[in-house]
Amino acid sequence: MSAVRLTLGLLVLAVLAACGRPGPQQRPMAPVTLTAPAFADHKPVDWPGRRPDTYPVHGIDISRWNTGIDWPVAQAAGVSFAFIKATEGGDHIDPEFRWHWVAAGRAGVPRGAYHFWYHCRSGAEQAEWFIRNVPREPGALPPVLDLEWPRSRNCRHRPEGAHVRREAAVFLNLLERHYGQRPIVYTTPDFYRDTDLGRLRAEFWLRAVADHPSNVYPGQDWAFWQYTGTGAVPGIPGKVDINAFRGSPADWARWLAARRQ
Repeated sequence: MSAVRLTLGLLVLAVLAACGRPGPQQRPMAPVTLTAPAFADHKPVDWPGRRPDTYPVHGIDISRWNTGIDWPVAQAAGVSFAFIKATEGGDHIDPEFRWHWVAAGRAGVPRGAYHFWYHCRSGAEQAEWFIRNVPREPGALPPVLDLEWPRSRNCRHRPEGAHVRREAAVFLNLLERHYGQRPIVYTTPDFYRDTDLGRLRAEFWLRAVADHPSNVYPGQDWAFWQYTGTGAVPGIPGKVDINAFRGSPADWARWLAARRQ
């Protein structure tokens, strides 16, 4: 075992010890492994601000378009977490979700599920659909709500920011009640700006593929940064989205200990 993996495993144990013994509804966390990422990019960027590779913890987000993943190889190359598309709207499930979910879990990659928002259904409807299809599983990362402007030919509605935030809050509250974790919110620069999304009570995962989030989303706190949609990761055919966690290996261990159930 590498020094980094051993150190991070000890950090997790120390954090858990500080929080007390697991209660009857909790399961002890396995030690966390962390490998320095060995990634590339099919379309590299000359970053004007802080570079993504200055952050030590990286992971991926995937959907039906990412197939044939060799999860042990990807993990060995530095994939420390994965967010997997599960649902969209109130009647669509990603056809690869269950395979990705099981395979990532079997490889020991921390993973969470995400829902793509559909502006023509209520937050309650979409929450019910997500809950119906995504297991409440010990060790899973928090669920994610993906908020962007519509891409569907069936729904081109662009509601006002107040409406978006109100319905999104309903979704977040219902999932928090069911899964025991406040969901993370993923968003894009235009949607964030147009809907004043920073007013939403959530931990943010921000897309910024040409500059640092501090410049793209001034003043916004964040936990995850999606810095490319054209990444190259060993074990993953084709292009893949890559993300950085905002923090050190010790911060990552504490984040996992606080949020994984």
